[in-house]
Amino acid sequence: MKEGIQPDQLALLQKTSAQARKLIVETVHHAKAGHIGGPMSATDILVALYFDILNIKPEQPEWEDRDRFVLSKGHSAIALYSVLALRGYFPQEELATFDAIDSRLQAHPDMLALPGLDMSTGSLGQGISAAVGMALGAKLRGKSFYTYCMLGDGESQEGQVWEAADIAVRYSLDNLIVILDYNKLQQYGWSGKESERDRPVHDPQARWEAFGWNVISIDGHDPEQIISACQQAKRHVGSPTLIIAHTVKGKGVSFMENNYLWHSRIPTDKELEWALQEIGKGV
Repeated sequence: MKEGIQPDQLALLQKTSAQARKLIVETVHHAKAGHIGGPMSATDILVALYFDILNIKPEQPEWEDRDRFVLSKGHSAIALYSVLALRGYFPQEELATFDAIDSRLQAHPDMLALPGLDMSTGSLGQGISAAVGMALGAKLRGKSFYTYCMLGDGESQEGQVWEAADIAVRYSLDNLIVILDYNKLQQYGWSGKESERDRPVHDPQARWEAFGWNVISIDGHDPEQIISACQQAKRHVGSPTLIIAHTVKGKGVSFMENNYLWHSRIPTDKELEWALQEIGKGV
């Protein structure tokens, strides 16, 4: 699974993920709005994408030949904004405007407000359809860019997701790479033991393979595995690829991990202090 990522690059990605998680909890605390659990499970994937995998130019966010990225689970926008800020798309100080009525950083991504966003998302299930359209458009225009889409596992209960999955195979969209943030815990969760909880989507590998997708399963918090899986997906020919990224909701803060209450809870001042102490060990 590992394809030669250098130790210094690995260390940089891990440090950047810690910085992004710090920005996530600080921003949500400041805005008194937003989500934490899902953004924290997605952070390592987003960092790997924007700091290693995607062919992009932050100084030219509208560059025609850039790789596209669609955050289908749009309620995790604060994770994307934090990573975009660290990557240089806009000043980090602007995160303080998150969710304000006149901010470019709305609670869900608005491509008309913020350069660097390839799709406005928030209505669950719709983002992957847009990604399919982008990938199909690239094929029809003879473009070589890839389209990446992050999908939530709770979001996968939407029928539109499976309609898009079917169409992507029909048109042999091997330039489409979907990453499933498989944290196995949606908004309201279940109060039983971990082994007793019902998962939002059962056996995603079998389901997506049944539609004809190439499927790769990884640890979604391991930068080496994330990068390697995307490299494998780009080499695959003839069908789209789904990467099942096994993640932990609330990753990086012990009292938030695997706790559905942190899907959209706002940390108190004391909880923010505790969270930053834990995250700070990785910065």
